[in-house]
Amino acid sequence: MQLTILDLNNPDEDFPPLSKALREPDGLLAVGGCLSKTRLLKAYRNGIFPWYNPEDPILWWSPDPRLVLFPDKLNVSRSLRKTLRKNIFSVTFDQAFKQVINACGELRKNSTGTWITDEITEAYNELYRLGFAHSVETWHNGALVGGLYGVALGQVFFGESMFHSMTDASKVAFVRLVEQLKQWDYQLIDCQVHTRHLESLGAQEIDRTYFVELLDRYCDIPANKHAWQLQ
Repeated sequence: MQLTILDLNNPDEDFPPLSKALREPDGLLAVGGCLSKTRLLKAYRNGIFPWYNPEDPILWWSPDPRLVLFPDKLNVSRSLRKTLRKNIFSVTFDQAFKQVINACGELRKNSTGTWITDEITEAYNELYRLGFAHSVETWHNGALVGGLYGVALGQVFFGESMFHSMTDASKVAFVRLVEQLKQWDYQLIDCQVHTRHLESLGAQEIDRTYFVELLDRYCDIPANKHAWQLQ
């Protein structure tokens, strides 16, 4: 099957139907286009996200099944509860977005995962400035030791990446995020693809068709008016 090549100069162009996504590699849907606000928000609203290596063109994905977390299904292990009770970390929201995405990118450069490119970093910093992208930061003795970032649309949070330099630091960020999202009336957290790390926290795989139904149900409903106004 031939992949759709998106027009670099037309961010309003529709993505192909998700049924056109490849089975191998799982979920690859389209190539090219841009990382403008319009293109990225259209992608997330339709269950699609960008993910590619620096030497590649922009690749757009919608895997099936999809890993998600329903906030009420959060699983906190006994050992993680112990860490939370110790209060060795402090957690903030939207206080160090650039540092978090840069740290996520550095982590990926030293692993076999797909890199967070300079182009990605610039695009998501712009989404942050516009109020669509958000970060959670974990601190220890004044140093940033963990965190995550993602995109929020309506009552859905689309997680993008997380990092840690101390044990449990990213898990603490995730738990505090989920707790806060529940208070803000969020209904779904997109975790994209399966990892044992996220599965241990309660994430589960669902059929892509059902995932899109949930996006249609929740992306256009505003979250709590106080969301992302903690600081």
